[in-house]
Amino acid sequence: MQKNEILYVTKEGLAKLKNELKELIEEKRPEVARRIQNAREMGDISENAEYDAARQEQSYIEGRIAELEEVVKSSKVSDAQKSDGVGIGSKVTVHIEGDEETFHIVGAPEANPSEKKISHESPLGVALFGKKVGDLVEVEAPVGKLTYTIINIEQ
Repeated sequence: MQKNEILYVTKEGLAKLKNELKELIEEKRPEVARRIQNAREMGDISENAEYDAARQEQSYIEGRIAELEEVVKSSKVSDAQKSDGVGIGSKVTVHIEGDEETFHIVGAPEANPSEKKISHESPLGVALFGKKVGDLVEVEAPVGKLTYTIINIEQ
C-alpha cells in the first residue's frame, strides 16, 4: 500500500478490520508479552524454544497491528447505494455458462474469493464495476475469455 492511497471498503469490512485490530492490541499483544515474560523467568533464553516462539509471534502481531492501523487510517467506506450500477458493497448475481454465481464486491483489504468476496480491483471486479442489470461483461481468465451476464444487483 502506498502512502496516502485511499482504500475503499464496505461498512462491514471496516468494522471487521477494526475488531481484529482491537483484539490484537487488547488481547493478543498482552498475552504474548506474558508468554515472553514467563519464558524469561525459566532462565537461559539462548536455547528456550518457548521464548523464541513467543518472540516470533510478537513480531507477527506487531507487524499486523501496524498494517491494520495503516489500512484503517486509509480506508473510506464506499456507499454503493448512491448508484444503480455495481459498486463496492454490491452483491451481483451473474449468469455464466449455464450457471448462476453471486459475488459480493468489496474493497481489497476484505477480499476473500473462497467466500465469493471479490475486490473491486480484481479483473472480474473491474469488469463488473459500474455495470447494470442486463449488461454483458467479458473477462480474460486463465481458461480463456468468459462472458458474464448481470442478472441481479443488490445494494
